[in-house]
Amino acid sequence: MRVRHKPWAAEKLAEHPEYVVTELISQKGKWQESFKNEAPIHIEVGSGKGQFIVGMAAQNPDINYIGIELQTSVAVTALDKMLEAQLPNVKLLNTDGGLLSDYFEEGEVDRVYLNFSDPWPKARHEKRRLTYKSFLENYETIMKPNGAVHFKTDNMGLFEYSLGSFSQYGMIIDQVWLDLHASDFEGNVQTEYEEKFAAKGQPIYRVEAHFSTK
Repeated sequence: MRVRHKPWAAEKLAEHPEYVVTELISQKGKWQESFKNEAPIHIEVGSGKGQFIVGMAAQNPDINYIGIELQTSVAVTALDKMLEAQLPNVKLLNTDGGLLSDYFEEGEVDRVYLNFSDPWPKARHEKRRLTYKSFLENYETIMKPNGAVHFKTDNMGLFEYSLGSFSQYGMIIDQVWLDLHASDFEGNVQTEYEEKFAAKGQPIYRVEAHFSTK
């Protein structure tokens, strides 16, 4: 994804601490305090322009949502959606989703969403895929027992790889959708990419899997 650089983006993010959390290390283990409630915490790694995370927060007011986006010029668009929606149960982190255990405590998160992640199709880039085993280990560390990963993509190769990665890691695959928009799945909140790909007639693949408590 080519991103137009917005030199003012970092400053705007800093102006809205009610949504954008910057002191990440000090928040570790205290995210429910930050939301001022004891609701479950769901995070989206790679939240892009924020349509999914804001839509989920609007749809589920009894759940706390945290969007994680590395690219500052993209994260600021997610902030704009949060400012427009004015929801109390959503926050944004402009940081690397590969460092989750640095700012979430063990067992602090209930669910991880991965939506339309970069497929990194070349074999030498396997370790960069967000469903690679090192990322799964990171997710498991911060999640409650039986914590779930919900994954959506338009990329069949990444989907097949991810199913294998989940299984090899020992996760339990709960449900698989090979054409989400043609299914009876209810409550789907689309991302910007999802709308674009679905409009072209491309099937959207989805899987729900959870970590086994062996």
